[in-house]
Amino acid sequence: MLVGIKNASKLIGISIIACCAVLVCTMFLNFYFDVRLIESEITSELSMFFYNAQVSTAKVVCLVSGGCLLLTAIVMLLFYIKHYIDTHKKELGILKALGYSNIKIAKSFWVFGISTFIGTAIGYAGAFLIMPWFYALQNEDKMLPEITINFHPSILFYFVVLPTVCFSALSVYYAWYKLKKPVLLLLKDNLQTASKTPNHRIEKNRELSFVEDLKRNTLKSKKALVFFIIFASFCFSAMTQMSFSMKDLSSEMMGVMMLVIGLVLAFTTLFLAITTVINGNTKTIAMMRVFGYPQKECCRAILGGYRPMSYIGFIIGTVYQYGLLRLMVDIVFKDVEGVPTYKFDFPVMLISLVCFITIYEILMYVYSEKIKKISIKEIMIE
Repeated sequence: MLVGIKNASKLIGISIIACCAVLVCTMFLNFYFDVRLIESEITSELSMFFYNAQVSTAKVVCLVSGGCLLLTAIVMLLFYIKHYIDTHKKELGILKALGYSNIKIAKSFWVFGISTFIGTAIGYAGAFLIMPWFYALQNEDKMLPEITINFHPSILFYFVVLPTVCFSALSVYYAWYKLKKPVLLLLKDNLQTASKTPNHRIEKNRELSFVEDLKRNTLKSKKALVFFIIFASFCFSAMTQMSFSMKDLSSEMMGVMMLVIGLVLAFTTLFLAITTVINGNTKTIAMMRVFGYPQKECCRAILGGYRPMSYIGFIIGTVYQYGLLRLMVDIVFKDVEGVPTYKFDFPVMLISLVCFITIYEILMYVYSEKIKKISIKEIMIE
């Protein structure tokens, strides 16, 4: 089998995203099902308002958080499959030349779904470990009758079994689609299709310096990585700012949980994206060093183009967390007494921005040192 468990183990980013998505959605959806069971026991009007708010919260969190993380996991899965096929062109081309059909080769990509199963299973189990504390937190003011934790098989099916099957099927289909290429195109690494770039654009690119042109081409060639950089910045911005607001709107423990999940997602996605960028441009970096380009120019050409993308992600995350909290306070909890008015917190935003810039620049420095350690001799021997 060309694609094995060892290859699937590299998709740890998908496992982490799936884990976070299922952890959050399982807690809120299980709470939604269990709180619906006590609806008939609610007698006061105030408790009914609080009950409706809790039900609406569970729906919003599952749809917004779950949908966002699901989209990210799908994009990451497709990126990894494309990346695997691009880096194993010759092996795949040889198999096709030997008579293997596209579907026969693509079937082995089902193992990529294992990463989804690992993440969803851990997230599902983790949700039940946290659930007693979560239920107590949701009803700490005792406005609702006691809520019992129940097991709902449908959640296990929809959040663990179904995603594993769907992601495995998606892996096979996408691999089959990407393998629909002539054998010669797979065997020749440097074979390029005719350029469709208009002549006026080519002339414009000639006016750019080599470093600037390389920086643009690096961004254009790996559009999925641009998405991951933006998503990492988005997670850091949204979750750090939202976690500070949880002290007044919910609880400190809820804020800590959101902060941890946000940082894990941000650092995992950013690490995978930047590592892929550097590994995919080792030959380019080696050639630049051979021609005398200093390390600073190499880093600017390969990593510099992603810096504006990271700030765009931070801005989107800031707008997202503000809109989501206003939605929760002004619409979901509008009839519940004691809920404070939410206003945009500029000091928290500035603290988050300073932390983000500091951490991002430190990571860029660390990876620039990694670029400096790339062996020119080893690259030239390959």
